[in-house]
Amino acid sequence: MSAGLLAGKAALITGAASGIGRATALAFAREGARVAVADLSADRAGEVAAGLRAGGAEAIALAVDVADDAAVAQMVRATVAAFGQLDCAFNNAGIATAAVGAGGVKIADIDPAAWRRILEINLDGVWYCLRHEVAQMRRQGGGAIVNTASIGGLVGLPASSAYGASKHGVVGLTRVAALDHGGEGIRVNAVCPGYVETPMTVEALGRRGSDILRRVPLARHAQPEEIAEAVVFLCSDRASFVTGAAWTVDGGYTAV
Repeated sequence: MSAGLLAGKAALITGAASGIGRATALAFAREGARVAVADLSADRAGEVAAGLRAGGAEAIALAVDVADDAAVAQMVRATVAAFGQLDCAFNNAGIATAAVGAGGVKIADIDPAAWRRILEINLDGVWYCLRHEVAQMRRQGGGAIVNTASIGGLVGLPASSAYGASKHGVVGLTRVAALDHGGEGIRVNAVCPGYVETPMTVEALGRRGSDILRRVPLARHAQPEEIAEAVVFLCSDRASFVTGAAWTVDGGYTAV
């Protein structure tokens, strides 16, 4: 039996307690990684980590608010303290506009506090993660990072200005980080999911689900596990010549 794609690697996942993050934690463990399960909810992160350990994987749970730079720095230190290194990082934590009461709100109507909160988590949070993860990977001689962007980081989606701005920013950060640190053996990529059936998308799918499906050639929404498989590949050595990419996993939504 061959070793998993991530055998022996130490991995960190933010937003790992549910949805895409949880699915990726399970996939990483399946492929042999040691996994730091990080989430705003310590209890839910603990539940996921306990499940991974019950399945034979090595896993720890970490509570983190990615909008807090000091908390992110501590998260990375804790991962390295547990595993001795950081080979893979999946910066996945994020929120949708519905989380701050801004779902379906046009640019002229969005509350500035809602705008700022979305940018703090979705964009500032990814930058905080990147800078501390890159610092560690520099010290050890390389690593692979994947950021969660969105199709909303590639095309405009109606009534989602803050979310779209944050995710376009993530794609830009990904490309610049890849340019800045490729020579140090650090690969940085993004996944750009389409509409995925997760707790975060309930509001959008409830409001526009039938309209969205008309735009998807595969005529369905994605499952979190389908995004996780792309992240596994990008973090693995099989993607050794892939960096600065923004991979769409969207059922063809952006092919129009």
